Amino acid sequence: MMMWWWILIPFVLVLAVFLYNKRNGQNTVMDEKPMDILNSRFAKGEISKEEYEEQKRTLNIKN
Repeated sequence: MMMWWWILIPFVLVLAVFLYNKRNGQNTVMDEKPMDILNSRFAKGEISKEEYEEQKRTLNIKN
């Protein structure tokens, strides 16, 4: 019976660390600046050059 504690305790600790990191990892997307997102979308080809320039002007006006 004592052997199960040596297996269960590390398993619970690893699980707790994993869940803690997963929960905190969700906030990393929020740290991106609008220009970073715009540059990324343009680089991926999601938006055209005209859309990129227009949105860039809009972001620069707000700053």
